[in-house]
Amino acid sequence: MTVLPRATPFDVAPWEIPLTPGQHVLIQFGIVVAAFALAAMALRMHAARREVGDRYRPAVHAAAAAVSVAFLSYALLFLELRSGYRFEDGMWRPGAEAAGTWAARFMDWTVSVPLLVIELIAVSALAGAAARRARAVGIAAGAGMAILGFLGAVVVGGGRSYPALLGFGLASAVCFVVLYAVIIATVLKSLPVLPAAARGPLTAAMVVLVVSWFAYPVVFGLQGLVSSGAVTTFSQVLLSATDLVAKVGFGLLVLRVARIRTAADVLAGEDVHPEGIWIDQLRQSDGVLPDGPPGALSRD
Repeated sequence: MTVLPRATPFDVAPWEIPLTPGQHVLIQFGIVVAAFALAAMALRMHAARREVGDRYRPAVHAAAAAVSVAFLSYALLFLELRSGYRFEDGMWRPGAEAAGTWAARFMDWTVSVPLLVIELIAVSALAGAAARRARAVGIAAGAGMAILGFLGAVVVGGGRSYPALLGFGLASAVCFVVLYAVIIATVLKSLPVLPAAARGPLTAAMVVLVVSWFAYPVVFGLQGLVSSGAVTTFSQVLLSATDLVAKVGFGLLVLRVARIRTAADVLAGEDVHPEGIWIDQLRQSDGVLPDGPPGALSRD
């Protein structure tokens, strides 16, 4: 474990710590794998636009936007990792640009977390004023959480100030709690109304966010407690893995809910969809043309 000599936990920011070759390549591995998975997910969501009804299409659009933003941030992370460190005396020594390997993540979260809220609400049972209210509060809380965290962890005190970490961390935690309340309340209000097949995936989507997002305060807390290359590496790899779960895993669950709800709407005669809906190789509904009766097949 590479610990800086005579450094208290707050004398050095995570991006100012030298890394061993193994630690550097582990961080790079996590970033590249995450970028590849996010790119694949963006392509999947682009194709998924035709698989859901108009009512749930905003969820697909928001998911595509979230993973696209995340992919761009990971491309930036890779560039910052390559240009922000130089190999010298058997170690990767950080330079002025190394702070970007942390700052880029907060920039991503400021945009992508609100988009995840939009995804969830778009497939929920909330509608009208209730949906608009939940969406507004969730977007504000998500963006506030990321921005306040960025100020405390990177900007104020250069990432070395315990009062900044504590103060902005507590303010960010308030937004964190509000965001959790919006997500949990949205799902709990929706479950009794949704088709039985959609309740499991929607609950799983909620659990994915609630559990995976706990990684962020853990990393935030470690920044104020321990200064070492091992902790920096652990934090970076953990954040890459968490982003994959919270964006790719969550997005696939939301897409499943949207497809199940589309099929249910077609079967109930409440909506039409030109193609049959298949889930797990089982047909859920036939294709219905806009001017045809429920159950009439189109091209499918």
